[in-house]
Amino acid sequence: MTESAAQSIDVESTTPLPSGNAQNEYASRWRIYAILLTLLLINAFCQIDRILPFILAESIKSDLDLSDTQMGLLTGLAFAVCYSLLSLPLARASDRGSPRLVLISCILLWSAMTAFGGFAANFLLLAFTRFGVAFGEAGAVPAGHALIARKIRPERRGLAIGLFAMGIPLGTMVGFAAGGAIGDTLGWRTALIGAGAVGGLIALLTFLVTGPTPTIAPTVANSEPFIESSRRLLTSPAFRWLVIASVFLGFAAAPFYAFSAPFLIRTYGFSASEVGLAFGLLQGLMGIIGTLAGGRWFDRSVSSGTGRVLRPPAILFLIASATTSAAVFAPVGWLSIALLVPGMLSFSFMLPWAFGAAHLVAGEGRQAQASSLVMIGSGLLGPALGPLIVGMVSDAAAAADVPNGLGLGLLIVPTATILSGFALLIANRRVADLLIQRYAQLGQTPDLIGREAAPLSPAGIRPPLALHGNMQ
Repeated sequence: MTESAAQSIDVESTTPLPSGNAQNEYASRWRIYAILLTLLLINAFCQIDRILPFILAESIKSDLDLSDTQMGLLTGLAFAVCYSLLSLPLARASDRGSPRLVLISCILLWSAMTAFGGFAANFLLLAFTRFGVAFGEAGAVPAGHALIARKIRPERRGLAIGLFAMGIPLGTMVGFAAGGAIGDTLGWRTALIGAGAVGGLIALLTFLVTGPTPTIAPTVANSEPFIESSRRLLTSPAFRWLVIASVFLGFAAAPFYAFSAPFLIRTYGFSASEVGLAFGLLQGLMGIIGTLAGGRWFDRSVSSGTGRVLRPPAILFLIASATTSAAVFAPVGWLSIALLVPGMLSFSFMLPWAFGAAHLVAGEGRQAQASSLVMIGSGLLGPALGPLIVGMVSDAAAAADVPNGLGLGLLIVPTATILSGFALLIANRRVADLLIQRYAQLGQTPDLIGREAAPLSPAGIRPPLALHGNMQ
């Protein structure tokens, strides 16, 4: 299929459709605040349960007598395969049914499996629990986005998604800091059991706060089989390059978070508490700055009318690639941590750009599905193979008495980061071409890109426009 034909299909299939939610079914003001706070907590604890094995890796490895390759399998393959393959059907279930029910079920599952991980006596049992955590967490983001679309008015959805995404850096900060401290004082098993118990309380809070979710009217977008709908999205060169960039991002981010803490502990003699505090606080700060600044900058890029909405994160990735390369060879620990900061910022800064651009390309009625496909791109191959490759390089270097073996393995991070930056530059051009073509065919001017656009009247007068929240 030619590029122009693919774009033509994408234009026809993603024309905005009327919302299926009646105005009086949106949440009231007080419930909006409660829902947003609950979603923030959900995403934060989702991230905490995901990254706890990273900061607890040295204790788990010592207690269960595991190799770096096995730790790579636990933090990579065991989680990524289940997480990625189940996110799309769970997203579809959220779009067609009750996102509240999907979300609560997912929270209960991943929390229970996190707690069971604290009782694991060997590699196979711990790997099984990580599969369970991945199963539950696969539905968190799609169900959260679907819940926002049902409960929050269009003009407020951008802020809602931004606050939801902020749970990732906050969860990373708490997970590294509290997880390291609890692991050093009470042990890694207590950390996992405690995190799972708190997740059960979050599920109860979600049930009480969100309330029943309104149904939506069937549309072409949500009635088409999800395999066919996904294939149609992937025929668009713009969406395809965005997914390619996400794949490279997975190869950069997963090893970065899985092995940065063990690298700092082994190479520079830090304790788990010291790394958790320094790495966790910096990641949390960079995450808050990245998601808020990235979301606001994305809005400004969209409203510029050029359609070029991916250049800033691409440039930041290129910078982070250079600093991360230097970090693994830094002579002192504090310098290595400082050089890792641009990488932390780039990963969180990318979140609103990736989901926002995917939603723009997918169009109305496919936002959760677009989020799921991007998550599959970033969450399957990279997290499955990236930590495994790092672990294998580290083990091989140790067997050959090569110093800094873990640092050598971590060079996959800057390599994948620079490839992701270049892929984003290509996606930037493709997205701009697609959006300008789409709105031109709809009889709209380029400055309407990313908005809930209305066609020009016969007199050339443009009706009042809502913000682009419904495209989020």
